[in-house]
Amino acid sequence: MGELAALFAPERVAVVGATDREGSVGRAITENLLADFEGTVVPVNPKRDEVLGRPCVASMKEADADLAVVVVPPSVAVEVVREAGESGVQHVVVITAGFGETGSDGAAREEELRSVAEEYDLNLVGPNSLGVLSTRRGMNATFGPDNALPGRMSFMSQSGAFITAVLDWANDQGIGFKDVVSLGNKAVLDEADFVSEWGDDPETDVIIGYLEGIEEGRKFIDTAREVTQETPVVLVKSGRTDAGAQAASSHTGTLAGSEQAYETGLDQAGVIRADSVQELFDAARVLESQPLPENDEVAIITNAGGPGVMSTDAVGDSRLGMASFSEETLDAFSESLPEEGNIYNPVDIVGDADNARFEEALDVALGDENVGCVLVLSCPTAVLDYEQLARDTVSLQEEHGKPVAACFMGGARVEAAADVLEEAGIPNYFDPARAVEGLDALVRFKEISRREYDDPTTFDVDREVAREILGRAVERDEPRMGVEAMDLLDAYGIPIPEGGIATDPTEALSLAEPIDGDVVMKIVSPDILHKSDIGGVRVGVPNEEVYDAYEDLVTRARNYQPDAEILGVQVQEMVDLDSGVETIVGMNRDPQFGPLMMFGLGGIFVEVLEDTTFRVAPVTETEADEMTGEINAAPLLRGARGRDPVDVDAVAETIQRLSQLVTDFPAILELDINPLVAMPGGAQAVDVRLTVDLDELDVEEPKEKTLTEPDQ
Repeated sequence: MGELAALFAPERVAVVGATDREGSVGRAITENLLADFEGTVVPVNPKRDEVLGRPCVASMKEADADLAVVVVPPSVAVEVVREAGESGVQHVVVITAGFGETGSDGAAREEELRSVAEEYDLNLVGPNSLGVLSTRRGMNATFGPDNALPGRMSFMSQSGAFITAVLDWANDQGIGFKDVVSLGNKAVLDEADFVSEWGDDPETDVIIGYLEGIEEGRKFIDTAREVTQETPVVLVKSGRTDAGAQAASSHTGTLAGSEQAYETGLDQAGVIRADSVQELFDAARVLESQPLPENDEVAIITNAGGPGVMSTDAVGDSRLGMASFSEETLDAFSESLPEEGNIYNPVDIVGDADNARFEEALDVALGDENVGCVLVLSCPTAVLDYEQLARDTVSLQEEHGKPVAACFMGGARVEAAADVLEEAGIPNYFDPARAVEGLDALVRFKEISRREYDDPTTFDVDREVAREILGRAVERDEPRMGVEAMDLLDAYGIPIPEGGIATDPTEALSLAEPIDGDVVMKIVSPDILHKSDIGGVRVGVPNEEVYDAYEDLVTRARNYQPDAEILGVQVQEMVDLDSGVETIVGMNRDPQFGPLMMFGLGGIFVEVLEDTTFRVAPVTETEADEMTGEINAAPLLRGARGRDPVDVDAVAETIQRLSQLVTDFPAILELDINPLVAMPGGAQAVDVRLTVDLDELDVEEPKEKTLTEPDQ
């Protein structure tokens, strides 16, 4: 796949399926291109001599174009794309629907389209796309009713209808764009490709988008991480609920991943996620036009006490903090404000404030080194000229170089002032909470742009032993594994208690003899998941009782479930749970993002408290360290109420080692170490459960010992 810049700035655009028939998509696209495009439009239609006054050619071979827009029925669209590839066209936009979003036949057709694009190395947008437009050369190759105003935001959407609505609204608001892409079904080009392209584009200041799904989650994370070091990416991702995910699937053929995976993956990618269209553009507009703050402290200057309190509450819900003013600033406010005013943050300059008082207060606040950004909050009064206040705000923002958001509340009185602010790149909001959210987006991006990403640690592990252990699942044709897979953890350097699995009472005794002290014994069966519930676990078994305990455990299991597969009895060194904290480290494989790692408070509390945090694997050392500090129970790990702190580094290393294991073996669908006991001197995995995809395992089937039944 080549560079995408030419997709947005072609010299010649061929419209395959161009027509002058009223109400047709082919006509709409041709008309849109002819309206403003600085290049040449070539209609392609073998049944017509001309379209809308332009000579027609019969095929792509005659078009000599560098972009083809395909508007033909799905039954012939694939062949048209092949012809475009044979003709040397590098960029293709397939408007035609009737592909993966329509069912199995359409999916097969889409796969054929993808194969043709790969064969000819085509940059293909769609199918099922509204089209693309770019204001850099006036190119509107969509069938939407509106072109875009010029701007420095680039916009992608998986919904073409959303684009038409946004452009109609944005034109009314005076909001412009650089490039706009309707992604459609993303058969070839996807969101990561456009994030990469626009990240390299010096004329794109902000990347925004609406997505219903991300098929290649890890690719997107890696791409966006690099881009967001310089260029903010703000996205609305729909399908947060089960019903929404189902609707997205029927709309564009998007497979639904878990909401937790998307939330985690987008955060790791450095994406600012918006929950609504309003949040999307509130964030984008301030990121496009305002500098990043030096610190996270905001000063609020207002002539209205009530809205000042509202904005303070909003700050409390954000990443921002209320700035503490210097003594010099407090003295300046004391001298300039009336006695009934408030010199502390939020600064209430009182309802009778004129423009001079507002200007002086704003100047003082912006000049304080403790202040990172300022919110100018005002309500209309007879003594206040809103338009002059806007001009003063613009002048002072330029003078001090700090970010400013405005909340000029009102209706018609605000219009002229809002125009002054918007022209200077200062967004104006009616709602104080929205103004705070805008400034919060600046702080959020400042944090993202300063992130340092390290590479995952590669540990020295024994992959062959791990492969052999997983192969036992293939031999038994049983995807579930339990404590019989403890040695899998050991092969990846995750500490486990001393012991093993016995298949007869004598072997159980021999396993127990070297262990100092009493042992724990557990029935081993993939068919019995909750062993404690059936009496399948014995704790504190002395050496002399091991033989009988083995017989008792197997008998209990047989009585509970006669057809259960019994692999033996685990004999394990006892771990002093009171000396540590029971945690859980796990993984669930998401269809889009791959292995989703989880860490939290474990033992019996995991499903009750749900105190967990997540990362998409592979997990780096920094990310693992962050995970150990993000759970609510983190103080327990670091020592609380007189307890010794546990070895947090050992816990973080376990997270990384498990991350490497599930990355090395994609056949592992889910895995839980519960509990992983974190102690002052390290961490030990006491129990494990996992599920594997037998069809994905590529291992030789090893021989396995058979169970010797206890004497009956």
